[in-house]
Amino acid sequence: MIWLILVYALLVAIGGIIGYVKAKSNQSLISGLGSGIALAIAWYISLQNPAIGLVLATIIALALLIVFALRLRATGKFMPAGLLAGLSLVASVVFAIALFLPPA
Repeated sequence: MIWLILVYALLVAIGGIIGYVKAKSNQSLISGLGSGIALAIAWYISLQNPAIGLVLATIIALALLIVFALRLRATGKFMPAGLLAGLSLVASVVFAIALFLPPA
């Protein structure tokens, strides 16, 4: 399940790039790439120590969930905030559950 951290990292980074291309939003680019890099680091850490990597990925996903849920509440628009909030919720749950699974 650790590979899902890398998939989520790529999706978040790509989302930031799309936000920049579509809306010329520097904030989207910086936060998307920054979050993607942080998640990639969590993935790398999880290769050596799965528990620490998964905890870090869960914390990042929860932080992104809060940010996107607040943005969804403020704008009322599902795209992109609602979609990313949903993705972050699923990622948070999956990463948290993986903490309690036996190592593969």
